[in-house]
Amino acid sequence: MAQFDVHAAFSTKDKVVIVTGGGTGIGKVYSRCLAEAGAKVVLADIAAEESNKVAEDIAAKGGSCISLPTDISDADAVEKMVAQTIKTYGRVDGLVNNASMMSVLERGDWFKIDPKEWDRVMEVNLRGIFLCCRAVYPQMKAQGGGRIVNISSGRFWIGSPNRLHYSTSKAGVIGLTRSLASEVGDDNIGVNAITPGFTLSETQLATSSSNYVAGRDQSRCFKRPQTPDDLVGAVMFLLSDASAYITGQTLNVDGGQAFH
Repeated sequence: MAQFDVHAAFSTKDKVVIVTGGGTGIGKVYSRCLAEAGAKVVLADIAAEESNKVAEDIAAKGGSCISLPTDISDADAVEKMVAQTIKTYGRVDGLVNNASMMSVLERGDWFKIDPKEWDRVMEVNLRGIFLCCRAVYPQMKAQGGGRIVNISSGRFWIGSPNRLHYSTSKAGVIGLTRSLASEVGDDNIGVNAITPGFTLSETQLATSSSNYVAGRDQSRCFKRPQTPDDLVGAVMFLLSDASAYITGQTLNVDGGQAFH
């Protein structure tokens, strides 16, 4: 049994990591921080212009990054994205399933949700994760392992109202995480989830009124706004060798709002 390497265990240096939704919102922060830490980052974001710009910025600062604009609900597009990742970097060490439909969804009564919108949310937020996991699996298995980090939501713990389709999809992410971990453990692939609390990302600020944002910190132990930077450490830990014996788990990162 290998001895714990205190110098390298928490490092993501030279790891090839795909970040879905990596060119916008919180995903952009994950991508930039991973690249700064020495990872080789693949931005798989449907927002091509934004994704390409983030990749250019990372490269300008000396980071290793490629932008592969991708609709994660499209099986062929996902397979092509992963194939290009392998062609460029030769392996896939990590997958951060961050992309989801949220900011474009109106808050409102559950019975007013259009069934077509419900289906689209599930198509992106759940089917998209399934497709990405399925696409990276053969490479991770062949190379002897990998790490998958699924971004769920703190709504799972507290039952937040007014976006029932989003909340339901994020609950499904935790079920997918647990069952998939059971299926790929023999291949040395770790699968874990993170449940962020209400986070002041660019997209959240653009779609939330000041009244909605105000006062949301008072229910937390740490009574300050949660920012994307508060999530980076958890993601990097679950991608690193320091979490090598952790799988099927959900790590709640919300400043102490919901205890888990």
